[in-house]
Amino acid sequence: MLQKILNNKVRVLQFLFFVVLLVLVRAFENQLFYDPFLDFFKKDFAKLPLPSFNVVQLFYGLLFRYTLNTAISLGIIYVLFKEIMMVKFAFVLYYFLFMILMVAFFYIIYFTWGNHNWILFYIRRFIIQPIFLLLFVPGFYYQKQNK
Repeated sequence: MLQKILNNKVRVLQFLFFVVLLVLVRAFENQLFYDPFLDFFKKDFAKLPLPSFNVVQLFYGLLFRYTLNTAISLGIIYVLFKEIMMVKFAFVLYYFLFMILMVAFFYIIYFTWGNHNWILFYIRRFIIQPIFLLLFVPGFYYQKQNK
């Protein structure tokens, strides 16, 4: 096992580089992105009214963050599997899911009555965190093993 790691030290370093980039996106989220929901969801938000926000800035802030996380995640997928077709498939999945999540996010904000803060919290979590990477890597690994 150690010999295998030493033989692939460039891939391990590339993987660690991308993981550090994901950590940096998270560490500098307040400086990089417009997102009034960052502070809102750190509080006891279950019964609070939604914060005021600029729709266009919020959309572009979420798009920018999702794009950064997607690019880094695609880099990780490429480093792990070295297959361009897998990266292309993941890219299509990422942006298909982005469209669904953004429609759901803004639908809940504008067209639902009542308190749906928990649903909004989880939808936003999928938009701003690289959760799909945690789902895709085992799925792609399983697919590659059963090929």
